[in-house]
Amino acid sequence: MALSVIYNAKPFVKWVGGKGQLLSQLEAALSRELYDDDFTYIEPFVGGGAMLFFMLQKFPNIKRVVINDINRNLTEAYRMVKEEPEGLVYRLKHIEQQYLAIDTEEKRKDFYLEMRRRFNENELASIDKATLLIFLNRTCYNGLYRENSKGQFNVPFGRYANPTICNEELIYADSELLNRRNVEILNGDFKETAKFIDDFGLNFFYFDPPYRPLSATSSFNSYVKEEFDDDNQRDLADFCRNLNKKDNVKWMLSNADCSAKNPKDTFFEDIYDGFNIQRVFASRMVNANASKRGKLTELLISNYKSNNALPKTKQLNLSHIEK
Repeated sequence: MALSVIYNAKPFVKWVGGKGQLLSQLEAALSRELYDDDFTYIEPFVGGGAMLFFMLQKFPNIKRVVINDINRNLTEAYRMVKEEPEGLVYRLKHIEQQYLAIDTEEKRKDFYLEMRRRFNENELASIDKATLLIFLNRTCYNGLYRENSKGQFNVPFGRYANPTICNEELIYADSELLNRRNVEILNGDFKETAKFIDDFGLNFFYFDPPYRPLSATSSFNSYVKEEFDDDNQRDLADFCRNLNKKDNVKWMLSNADCSAKNPKDTFFEDIYDGFNIQRVFASRMVNANASKRGKLTELLISNYKSNNALPKTKQLNLSHIEK
């Protein structure tokens, strides 16, 4: 496969809080050291992977890549994209043909609900589970991923006239990039990623955890059955403080700007006191009330002072990396 195909790599699933529309602002906030030295890139909450695919294509000097997510269905999908793209494409084409051949919305909804039921069966093979995850992601309401208290995917049917279920070019591009950069895929607690720190080189962590709700009615962080609550947010802040004790670790973290909604809610300013906190503009599209969607600020927190004057970077050339 031609090297040029990797330049089309981007997230193969939609994900709440995805960073695709924030990449230019995230890039501006990166540590300048990343442009000069080889480094290990670690992303403990990979989600849809917008930042991952950006970093892999932007920085040829990344020498090791480790991604993690607590959502096993998601990490298995990454593994199937990396290891079994042909089988995944074959299955997605088949289910796409089945779905698009259905001529009424009600029958499509029935088909969707049946696929959702199958997806929630534990005995499915990883390749079938990944196929159904992508199908459901492309046909469910708003491209959400949400689990109930039993760990079952429970997003309702979405009404799309002609959804692209099998994006063959994208899957092969993502697979090529994940393999060329030897991306290591973990499934577990974010704290386990500390084991992969290179003690003798530069390390960069990007954290994109489930966002703290801006209000009681805006809560959405049910990516898995276990809630990511304020205690978990504090654990993450403690983890970041421990990382800060290492001179060779830089980190950046995204989260909700709670104090913009309520000036008295300085939760993040308090638990990340002493670190660099800046605000970026983002669009939120997941809200039952359309009038409440739109631009708002999010926090970018880091253990370094960012410099928005970006240095020039070399064009990505992966020819030196063995297949």
